[in-house]
Amino acid sequence: MMLMQGKKITPFYMAVIFLLIAGVVVSILFAVTFGSVSISVQDVYSALLYKLFHLESLSAYAKGPTHDVVWLIRLPRLFLAVAVGGGLSVCGVVMQAIVKNPLADPYILGISSGASLGATMAIMLGIGAFFGANFIGITASAGAFFASVLVVTIANIGSRASSVKLLLAGTAISSVCSSFSSFIVYFANDKEGMQTITFWLMGSLAGAKWYSNGVVFAVILAGILFFITQYRNLNMMLLGDEVSITLGTDLHKYRIFYLLITSVMIGFIVYSAGMIGFVGLIIPHIVRIFFGTDHKKIIPIAALTGAILLIWTDVLSRILVPNSELPIGILISMIGAPCFIYLLVKKSYGFGGAS
Repeated sequence: MMLMQGKKITPFYMAVIFLLIAGVVVSILFAVTFGSVSISVQDVYSALLYKLFHLESLSAYAKGPTHDVVWLIRLPRLFLAVAVGGGLSVCGVVMQAIVKNPLADPYILGISSGASLGATMAIMLGIGAFFGANFIGITASAGAFFASVLVVTIANIGSRASSVKLLLAGTAISSVCSSFSSFIVYFANDKEGMQTITFWLMGSLAGAKWYSNGVVFAVILAGILFFITQYRNLNMMLLGDEVSITLGTDLHKYRIFYLLITSVMIGFIVYSAGMIGFVGLIIPHIVRIFFGTDHKKIIPIAALTGAILLIWTDVLSRILVPNSELPIGILISMIGAPCFIYLLVKKSYGFGGAS
């Protein structure tokens, strides 16, 4: 019963949240000084101070290469890293609760593959071009939403959707979407389009822009705040449908609704950063090991931890290979896969850190 209601917020938990928020801010301030272009720390912060406070003494940084690199390239991608890392982590937490399976994430449930298919159709076939400049993002979001609807529809065939049926349906839809994406790429014979598709498949924050960041941030933040308010239902999902019905709550409609909300979040994430795996799988496990299973606590912690992880992964992607940028999706997989194997070997993959 305590799991369903959520435990009382303690001073220790508040201190952790405060430290993680400070960690995000400090990470951004440090990370903005790194990049393939060599810029002194003094110049970086001078450009930031001018943009923030318009100090007359720093007017030399109002424009020029330093201003463009710091304000138009590095900082937007760091803020996008915060949104993407936090969004993927929270979506992972929610999806693992929805299907009551600690191995679930946006990719296993087919939502990311649906978003990728939507982006592939937009890039290679021009579908949705009438939506304007952001048509790729719109079709990616539509693809994610359509994939989640298919998962829900298939899982409800014959009987009401259960966590197991959702997981199986998601795996099937993921394979179908990936197959169609490969089919389109193979027959389109568009070299430029194939390079763009490669961006989606490998993941990158290089396309970050202030105007698009605002939309992505708004969607991700709204989703995170919404799921924080839903912690009782998410806690109850871990107890199972039989227990929840006994307690007077039918979780079927909530499970479907949460899946659709996460699909919208994932659609915007894939639109802005491409396919980035393992964040939504690893971060929820790490957070649960240290803080338990109460979603009232772990959702904010997971969001902030995921943000910090992606900030520093983006830094590594920019500095590991001289004069080049390693796709962040590849780097995350190189880090995430060994971590996940370690959790499996230590039998720490269950809810709450135990098998």
